[in-house]
Amino acid sequence: MKLFTCTHCGQLLYFENSQCEKCHYPLGFEPKQLQLFPLVAEADGRTYRLFGTTQPNAPTYTYCRNHADGVCNWLVPAESATQFCTACALNRTIPNLSEPEHRLRWWKLEIAKHRLVYSLLRMGLPVVSKFEDPEHGLQFDFLADASQDGGQKVMTGHDNGLITINIAEADDIEREMARKSMAEVYRTLLGHFRHEVGHYYWDQLIDNTPHLTEFRALFGDEQDDYGQALQRHYDQGAPNDWSQHFISSYASSHPWEDWAETWAHYLHILDTLQTAHAFGLSVNPAAAPAELGLQAAITEEPYEISDFNRIMQLWLPLTFTMNSLNRSMGQPDPYPFIIMPEVVDKMAFIHKVCQQAGSSAKAAC
Repeated sequence: MKLFTCTHCGQLLYFENSQCEKCHYPLGFEPKQLQLFPLVAEADGRTYRLFGTTQPNAPTYTYCRNHADGVCNWLVPAESATQFCTACALNRTIPNLSEPEHRLRWWKLEIAKHRLVYSLLRMGLPVVSKFEDPEHGLQFDFLADASQDGGQKVMTGHDNGLITINIAEADDIEREMARKSMAEVYRTLLGHFRHEVGHYYWDQLIDNTPHLTEFRALFGDEQDDYGQALQRHYDQGAPNDWSQHFISSYASSHPWEDWAETWAHYLHILDTLQTAHAFGLSVNPAAAPAELGLQAAITEEPYEISDFNRIMQLWLPLTFTMNSLNRSMGQPDPYPFIIMPEVVDKMAFIHKVCQQAGSSAKAAC
């Protein structure tokens, strides 16, 4: 995520801010420009123009309908046929807000989902709701387990563009319990979104495309029975040498899961490096010899770097630094993974596919 600045007073802003804490201007995120703007209300009290625009015919906006519930700060063109922004238009089902804890969980879900959608838009990937394109679009169901004893459990997953998220994942305690029961080293709400949307983009970017042959050479044959592969993984566990070939033990279960897990980490890397770039970070540990490769000046916007090896040269020093800082605070490593060469090759493939897709989308505009 990049840094945002209030163009009225110069205050640094968080992506989720709806009001500038210094000048108190209302703020709105404009998804086509990927910018957070201070807003000036029009006379009707419903629409806004971006601060600094003086042209009589300058576009006006409304807030997304979900702004009223405090879960969205994105803008919608005033003439739009929908009341929902690009991110919220992807929702098919939201939690039952009559349940008090559901509102907090929905807020956390939307924070993660909006950050996901920002990354997808920054990559230039298509973000289209199933309401617009029922066959190829993307949609989310945010569901809770049935409350009665023995009630139906909601399974987080992806099915032909419909991503279901169990809202229990937005509860820190429940998510930590799930992490321990699954023997995972890492489990976050944003990570779930990134993993599940990876399945969706496999359908969009790999299946029935010229990329499929290279995918199979790197990840394996996705035609292997998926259900049997998962059952085998749960019964027998991952191979002893999984860490040499996969980003996680679960990635070893099936090529589709390998893709989704690797895709999620690829997005982790791009977004975190963009934040480091926005802060102008450099890493130069005084005690580390240069040959260890722990020096890095993050002066490049990662979304614009074509050579994925260059991205990895920046990532290792940054993660070593992040993990060291967290340990000084008594916190677990934010990135407890070692990326082996085979995984780097898989990420490089994803990077190539995404850059080609983004370039094609720009050319079509």
